[in-house]
Amino acid sequence: MIKLEDVQSRRDDRNIPIDKVGVKGLRYPIVLLDKYKNRQHTIANVNMYVLLPSDFKGTHMSRFVEVLNENRDCINIKMVGKILMELRKRLNAKKSYIELEFPYFVEKEAPVTRIKSLMDYDCKVEASGDDKNNELITLTISVPITSLCPCSKEISKYGAHNQRGIVRISAQLKEFVWIEELIEVVESSASCDIYALLKRPDEKFVTEKAYDNPMFVEDIARNVTLKLQEDKRIKHFSVEVENFESIHNHNAYAFISK
Repeated sequence: MIKLEDVQSRRDDRNIPIDKVGVKGLRYPIVLLDKYKNRQHTIANVNMYVLLPSDFKGTHMSRFVEVLNENRDCINIKMVGKILMELRKRLNAKKSYIELEFPYFVEKEAPVTRIKSLMDYDCKVEASGDDKNNELITLTISVPITSLCPCSKEISKYGAHNQRGIVRISAQLKEFVWIEELIEVVESSASCDIYALLKRPDEKFVTEKAYDNPMFVEDIARNVTLKLQEDKRIKHFSVEVENFESIHNHNAYAFISK
């Protein structure tokens, strides 16, 4: 068997460490923990990096994929620390990083007819760890909502304008938190939540629910914040609310960081 030189392991004399080196934009099937269905299959866009010391010429890119492949059968926040540790060990690194972006699906029942459909939510997990076992894990979710304008309702003889919006939560976690729990925080904080499938009785219900719960972007951001700041599993969080205005050619926006 021919012995091939390991070029990446050559010494580099330029004395410049690289903060992050690795693989980016890898599309990969993964299995996630699902609160109601036990497990859920989805596809993630994956980025993985390590800190490269100043005297190392390069890193071994194939080893990133090897670690991911060995852990793909159940990727969750509880396992992220193990993946980060394996990256550091396999690549002889002091610090490691992983980022996963993926759609997450939740089965929802329409409010009146109870017909079931799947709602998708964009999610992202960003994690880092070092050789002292310090870990930082951030979970970000984007949840579509309906808002109805309190001002429009107040000044109009009948009706009020409403619009679809997006609420983004980025939560730095101390303990495991279900994605479904954060979705519930958002959907219960808006004028009305959104469904993939509605029949006429359902449309009547959500229209009237939104009308009875008018909210500005400021209201929604504060409602979400009140609930998140009571959750002791969350170390730090930010809330973004963006409404895609139906009567303006611009969006309404609010942001809170706690």
